[in-house]
Amino acid sequence: MAEAGYQIAPSSYYARKSRKPCARAVSDAVWDARITTIHATNRGLYGVRKVWKALARAYPDEHIARCTVERRMRALGLAGVSNKRTPTTTRRPSKTVAFPADRLERDFTAPAPDRRWVADITYVATWSGFVYVAFVTDLYSRRIVGWRVANHLRTDLALDALEQAIWSRRQDGEATLDALVHHSDHGVQYCAIAYTERLEQAGIEASVGSVGDSFDNAAAEAVNRLYKKELIWREGPWSGVEAVEAATLSWVHWYNHERLHSHCDHTPPAEYEATYYAALNRAPAPAGTA
Repeated sequence: MAEAGYQIAPSSYYARKSRKPCARAVSDAVWDARITTIHATNRGLYGVRKVWKALARAYPDEHIARCTVERRMRALGLAGVSNKRTPTTTRRPSKTVAFPADRLERDFTAPAPDRRWVADITYVATWSGFVYVAFVTDLYSRRIVGWRVANHLRTDLALDALEQAIWSRRQDGEATLDALVHHSDHGVQYCAIAYTERLEQAGIEASVGSVGDSFDNAAAEAVNRLYKKELIWREGPWSGVEAVEAATLSWVHWYNHERLHSHCDHTPPAEYEATYYAALNRAPAPAGTA
């Protein structure tokens, strides 16, 4: 221990080295082997309670406390299967990150296109693993203005969907994005520096829902539910990211241009927007007419 600045007598060192393990260490070693075996033979699904019960069945003449099983499983890095049925798509950043204010406060209406967008990420289970889908939706017409499919949850997924939304709206040439508010949850993808900087560059105001509020991004989650119900659950199972991407492309086009939406007076979102712009460009009635 000279490196640490301590002086240890040689006799103490050799006495410690030759000392036999204590009874607890010996017992832990025996139970560790048994716990590991039971956990592995049961597909790694058992948690503390089931491992404890299995040990009691396998070794009825020996007793081990439940708290000991919990302590040893923690030391061995073993755990049971989680009750969580879906993967987490919203990963919150550090508490030290400053979040934008909530500009919507659950008001998911908009007076015109490109005034309020909502964004969210959902998932699709495939044979080759989970695939993630990011959507950006215009609240005026519920039109999906940007989307992207990927096999990861990095910021690029959300950023690519945003880039498509900005590009597609500027291609339409109907309106600018100067009065636009972009709303999302506290997902780390949406609070990343690259994402917030892109919003700022485009002149878009960022908005983030409140923490722990299941309704803070309800309009975006409604699009996710429709996507799952109308496409993913009906036409699966899915082989991988390519299959999901191709099907999503077809569904988004149908959703925007053909699907009758109750929010749009039972017209497709694209037609609803076209009607809005047609009304703006309508020539004024001649003087003296009703």
